[in-house]
Amino acid sequence: MIGPAQLSVFVPTFFLVSLTPGLCMTLAMVLGMTQGVRRTLWMMAGELLGVGLVAVAAGAGVATLMLRYPEAFALFKWLGGAYLAYLGVQLWRSRGRMAIPSGEVSAPRASRRQLFAQGLVTAVANPKGWAFFVALLPPFLDAGRPLGSQLAVLVAMILAIEFTCLLLYASGGRGARRLLGERGKVRLLNRLAGVLMIGVGAWLALG
Repeated sequence: MIGPAQLSVFVPTFFLVSLTPGLCMTLAMVLGMTQGVRRTLWMMAGELLGVGLVAVAAGAGVATLMLRYPEAFALFKWLGGAYLAYLGVQLWRSRGRMAIPSGEVSAPRASRRQLFAQGLVTAVANPKGWAFFVALLPPFLDAGRPLGSQLAVLVAMILAIEFTCLLLYASGGRGARRLLGERGKVRLLNRLAGVLMIGVGAWLALG
């Protein structure tokens, strides 16, 4: 379905764009710090579902219509951004389910459903993601071939690339946790994660 010439352009392009720091990658890094890579996989599952939906919509032309009416995103963006900012404040205060407990104190972790929802909302409510797919995905589609099969192959490749980049960021967050946690700087780590989470929320709401 897709020739080597197309792949030689498609894969590096989407890999570099996915690897660039953004909303979802920053969220993966924060959760890698506070929840660990294994539990962050639930956020990744939601994010990948959202990315897949946006990519399919972009390929089908639905995203173009959505981008002409940004009001449709406004409420979703603000609610999602406000929630992430709230979680950031809780992290800064070393409270809530996202925070890393200090000392012998144990704290309940975020549920799988919460993590999944965070990833899904962040991916779907990001206008830049829609614009990105509208600009880059259609040129790789051949109008003379069945659209469905082409989209299936390209979206599968996009999700594989995205998952790889999310794992890299989450692993970086885990590394930061180990470095600071070994030095007894759990509060500092919570504050760092809180600032990043607030930044993701503001980015989502104002982007």
